[in-house]
Amino acid sequence: MRARKVLAGAAIVLATAVVATACGGKPDTGGATTGELGFAHNKPWNFDAFSKISKQDIDISLKSTQYSGDPYRAFIRQSFRTKESPGLFTWEVSTALDELAEQGVIAETTDLWTEAVDKGYVTDAVRQLYTVNGKQYCTPISVDDWVMFYNKSVFTKYHLTVPTTWDQLMQVAATLKQHGVTPFWNQTKNFSFVWFQTLLAGTDLQLYNDLSTGKAKYTDPRVVAVMNSWLDLQTKGYFNDPGQTDFARDLMREGKIAMAPEGTWFTADAALAGMTMGKDVDMFVIPAVRPGAATPIAIETAPVCVGESSKQKALGLKFSQWWMSPQGQQPWVKQQGNLPFTPDAEAPTPQMKTLKTTLAAGKYEFYNRYFEATPVPIRTVALEQFSAFLTNRGDPMPYLTAIQAAADEYWAGR
Repeated sequence: MRARKVLAGAAIVLATAVVATACGGKPDTGGATTGELGFAHNKPWNFDAFSKISKQDIDISLKSTQYSGDPYRAFIRQSFRTKESPGLFTWEVSTALDELAEQGVIAETTDLWTEAVDKGYVTDAVRQLYTVNGKQYCTPISVDDWVMFYNKSVFTKYHLTVPTTWDQLMQVAATLKQHGVTPFWNQTKNFSFVWFQTLLAGTDLQLYNDLSTGKAKYTDPRVVAVMNSWLDLQTKGYFNDPGQTDFARDLMREGKIAMAPEGTWFTADAALAGMTMGKDVDMFVIPAVRPGAATPIAIETAPVCVGESSKQKALGLKFSQWWMSPQGQQPWVKQQGNLPFTPDAEAPTPQMKTLKTTLAAGKYEFYNRYFEATPVPIRTVALEQFSAFLTNRGDPMPYLTAIQAAADEYWAGR
């Protein structure tokens, strides 16, 4: 199992590559390199529109099929037992990627990454997220920063300015609550980690990173203190009902919440809800809870992988090559309204250009999002316990003890 590395450096936000036609691993000497590519995914994005662009540019179109949740993961794993594994599919950079790589069921992309890093299109820090036992697998669709999105009309109505410190953010939240507006989005299940991540990394980033590598315990008094801070925000009524299954975008559009910490991919979600960046919704960097030399920012990267035994392996690798390049990134970020991770692709909106400039000029320390940083067996228990903590407010220690039991079991086997 690989050792996970902590991200550092603002350049991680803006990195990618123009890649060569060669990819790592055993060469695929058969298979078409043009035509229709089967694409399995668990994203809400409009891949059909993007397919029209790839068809024009590299003569490859996408036949996309959307899945969700655990059924998607089960489908992907089952497909490797047959010759029908997808030519291209979305996954995650976590121990779930390690598992597939170590089983030999996904195509290696080491040569692709080597050339990309050598040319300066992608940072080595990003490459480490795709590295298993010294080799690379899969390629990124995006590298997203987690920032705070907010409803502009709500801020305008109550004469609120964008906060630049945690104390200012809490004052904004208090003002909103006084006017009957729920300040923040919060949710159970897969997103139950969000405020744990925000509060812990914003308080002690080293402690956050030590948890992900087993060097610290969830029962550490410092972690308990962060959980109690989270409990305090809940008690003050700063969050919506965590059991709500509505998307953050819909709650924000309806004015039921004012702010939501999300990855920069939220621009596409906002558009799906009929909101326009700059008009209806905007964003700001989440201030550190405890100010330090650098403000911590969570990042996540969405990978696409190619099945090693897929009949469309060559087609999938060619599409991955193009999508990772500025030629593929530019139309993709324009469609999504997102921040490009290649310096040769232009930020598509004034808001993203401002964020790009802000991140390039400021002091920020980037860290891997909790969902990917935490080994899957620990994460599975943690999401359950965080959800229980949200719906049964009280002493956080029983929940942290349960998570630590899973962590002890996991790290004992490493």
